[in-house]
Amino acid sequence: MKNVTITLDEETARWARIEAARQGTSVSRLVGRILRERREQEAQRLAALERFIQRPVKALKAADGTYPDRETLYDRPVLR
Repeated sequence: MKNVTITLDEETARWARIEAARQGTSVSRLVGRILRERREQEAQRLAALERFIQRPVKALKAADGTYPDRETLYDRPVLR
């Protein structure tokens, strides 16, 4: 574990103390958990973006020059 000193405005410090007490933990552990969750969410977001970018590109326009209709484009059945 690495010790870090942070500076908080009074309102945020009060919220952190209350939230930590509500969760039965220390402010230090609360802040550590919040930052770890944020880091993990960012890693997941970047991984999802990378998967999206790696997807093969599909031509929207068909060989005959037509575009797909809405149902085909969104792979939805036609409701009538």
